[in-house]
Amino acid sequence: MRAAILTGAGREAFCAGTDIAQIAALDEAGAREASRRGQEVCDRIELCNVPVIAAVNGTAAGGGCELALACHLRVAATSATFSLPESKLGVLPAYGGTQRLARAVGAGRALAAMLAGDALTAEEALRLGVVNRVAEPDQLMAEAESLARAIDEHAPLAVRACLEAVTRGARAPLEEGLALEAELFARLFSTEDVREGTRAFLEKRKPVFKGK
Repeated sequence: MRAAILTGAGREAFCAGTDIAQIAALDEAGAREASRRGQEVCDRIELCNVPVIAAVNGTAAGGGCELALACHLRVAATSATFSLPESKLGVLPAYGGTQRLARAVGAGRALAAMLAGDALTAEEALRLGVVNRVAEPDQLMAEAESLARAIDEHAPLAVRACLEAVTRGARAPLEEGLALEAELFARLFSTEDVREGTRAFLEKRKPVFKGK
């Protein structure tokens, strides 16, 4: 598999968030476990070894916004919105949203979303770098598939190495991130794909990558 696209059914919502009735019934221990499970789901997406593209077709609120932020790339419909309104319920985003949104747009803009309920429109999200592309609702999946096809033209092992360098490197100090980058770069030189890619460039032809 070269890429995956995650989207919601219909056009109304990518994901409207966690079931509020379930939250209302939690005690402290249950809340801690719920946060752990939500973070684990988002971590699995972020640390997936193939690119995961969120095709955000409408509302991405609360846990739904956190789910979108965990994806590697995001394409949004013009009608999409991103929000973390949990403080209205007396809680905070607990599936990684406080960390991922702040790292994506800066602490000030992230806090405005969390403390004042300032939702991001698709255009604002594009301007801030939260989404990579914006499309009309009826063109959303075509745009996401276009992005997936563009990824498919690149060497799959190199794509996986880029994902690992960026996602794991972001969790480490710069020196460790640079060391990881160098190690992944070196490992690729034991693959057939790096030979094919460089040879195709020199021969001025399209490479045929085999993921080996």
